[in-house]
Amino acid sequence: MTASPQRVTMAAIAAAAEVSVPTVSKVLNGRGDVAAETRTRVESALGELGYARNYRRKTQPARIIDLLCHELSPWAAEIISGASAVALAAKSRIAVTAVSDDAGVDLWLKSLAASRTDGVILVLTELSPPHRNRLAALQVPVVIVDPVGRPDPEVLTIGAANWAGGLAATEHLLRLGHRRVATITGSPAVPCSQARLDGYRAALERAEIDFDPDLVKTGDFHYQSALAAALELLRLPDRPTAIFAASDVQAMGVYEAARQNGLRLPEDLSVVGFDDVPMAQWVSPPLTTLRQPLAEMATLATKTLLAGGTMGLQNRVELATTLVVRSSTQALSRSAARKRSRA
Repeated sequence: MTASPQRVTMAAIAAAAEVSVPTVSKVLNGRGDVAAETRTRVESALGELGYARNYRRKTQPARIIDLLCHELSPWAAEIISGASAVALAAKSRIAVTAVSDDAGVDLWLKSLAASRTDGVILVLTELSPPHRNRLAALQVPVVIVDPVGRPDPEVLTIGAANWAGGLAATEHLLRLGHRRVATITGSPAVPCSQARLDGYRAALERAEIDFDPDLVKTGDFHYQSALAAALELLRLPDRPTAIFAASDVQAMGVYEAARQNGLRLPEDLSVVGFDDVPMAQWVSPPLTTLRQPLAEMATLATKTLLAGGTMGLQNRVELATTLVVRSSTQALSRSAARKRSRA
């Protein structure tokens, strides 16, 4: 049974990690003169035993929220912008860190341990079990925005209605008369990617259209993977007349694939994205997409942490997505429909 945080002492942590009390003290204070393997053992013990770091329980807030993301993508930029606006209004600020590997997370956790923070927002970021233990040992409130992998049931996660979004995107194209509707997914390991694919399949099933695995290509939410996937789709003998991309950035890859094949948008190919980042309305033609409530997600995450991590919310909050129709989609032309019916 896990010990009560009030009872756990540095001596107990030292015994569990098989180190000295001064070594535990160094880890707690973010000192650099501790071997990486020793630091990991100490921080794992801190998380497992539930050690409460009293210096974070000060009356005055730090006025800083730490935000960790995998990369500074257009999606993440929208979250950062929304969080910053809320923090600024509350006379606080957002400290943003972008990391792409475990070494970067190690450095971020070391910096976090040596400073004060009112909480942490994890944006589309999955921490390894040792890193989760180290973060838990810091005893700071955490909110996860669009979780990667299986989230901790004890941690508040904020996401969007991805299944409903995939359904709405595909049904929009079906209503326009398209029957060869392809999709380019995001990373398979990411729950939101699978949910969007499931929504796509549900729309086909409702319309009594057989699922064709040749019309599904795997991407990673990035431009290059979508370009390669779209080129494959457009080389099919019976190519799709519409493509649903799992992100707006991937939709830009579809645009380029269409250009390389001499196809016009939307006359020859309709395209739908997902996110509604600002560039979606700047490209030509402006992109039809599913709007994720990115500002609302960021607002809720930031307000929760500014309130001390307690706003009476359930551990999983899902906000609605909205179809935004622009000029990248149109009804399948009668001539194209007749040509396909004869094929």
